[in-house]
Amino acid sequence: MFLKLISLKNPPGGSIVPKISIQDLKKIKERERSRMVLREGHFRAKITVHMGTCGIAAGAREIMGVFRDLISGRELLDVMLTNSGCAGLCAKEPMITVEVVDQSPVKYISLDTEKAVRIFEEHVMGGKAVEDYALARGSETTAT
Repeated sequence: MFLKLISLKNPPGGSIVPKISIQDLKKIKERERSRMVLREGHFRAKITVHMGTCGIAAGAREIMGVFRDLISGRELLDVMLTNSGCAGLCAKEPMITVEVVDQSPVKYISLDTEKAVRIFEEHVMGGKAVEDYALARGSETTAT
């Protein structure tokens, strides 16, 4: 089997592939990041479901589904739902972090579907953290 090497200086079709500089990548990164930041005003709240392997094994996909259904069922455009990797507390999974603009983020632990619905109603929609399920407040800073 032989591989044909293609020169980037003279690619097939005659077009030149533009180089992307570090500055270009930084601009792209900042532009995309600014779209995701809560304080820009586009999102009022952000829910991060921690989905490392331990979180998934403990039910994080089901928790993600609950939030997805609640957000889409109400056609909310100002609540961002995202995921992350491991949060480092395997015994406390499934975990989420809720960030509401102008409030400290809250990390919730040992969740199930009923707890997720309560957190959504009281914290995401009502602005009041559910202390019964909270582990920590203020560990992330994107909402402040």
